[in-house]
Amino acid sequence: MDASNPLWSVLAVLAAYLLGSLSFAVIVSRVMGLHDPRTYGSKNPGATNVLRSGSKPAAVATLLLDGAKGWLPAALIGWYGKPYGMFEGTMALAGLAAFLGHLFPVFFRFQGGKGVATALGVLLGFDWILGLAAAASWLIVAFFFRYSSLASLVAAVFAPVYYVFGDGVAWYLDKNLLMAMAVMAMLLAWRHAANINRLLKGTEPRLGAKKH
Repeated sequence: MDASNPLWSVLAVLAAYLLGSLSFAVIVSRVMGLHDPRTYGSKNPGATNVLRSGSKPAAVATLLLDGAKGWLPAALIGWYGKPYGMFEGTMALAGLAAFLGHLFPVFFRFQGGKGVATALGVLLGFDWILGLAAAASWLIVAFFFRYSSLASLVAAVFAPVYYVFGDGVAWYLDKNLLMAMAVMAMLLAWRHAANINRLLKGTEPRLGAKKH
């Protein structure tokens, strides 16, 4: 086996994108006999919108599967990639590819979700401590401010910061992974542009708020 063969890395990144392109919000809804999440609520194919269908099991399944498809490629490359010549650069590209697959899924006319759960899965695949730190940030902001969008944006922005400050303590910084996190943070901010606008106007709905 030629460990320097770049074909393995190309195939891994392509597989990660295809896995990321599986829109589990749509798939789970179909399997459970629910309406297509792209036709109601925010029309975003994600766990939060699936929850609006009234099915908590469907929302939980969507959340876990969307997270898993981001975690799996990065984790597998981290565990088994070195014999195939796949190192942090390939891990970074694969994680980013899975995230891009969720945003622009080839199987669903490139109309995907916002990518919060998938991004968290990617971070967990890069390093479980980093993923837990980002998840904790989301929970803290969501608990005190009751805005899911704000919690997602804060977690996305803080993830690269945690990674930089954790260098030499919890891990050794790799520029490829840092760049992938920065790109995901920027794309998450872009996908949340409407939410940011509503936050600035004070019209963003809070978690648990009843709709009239």
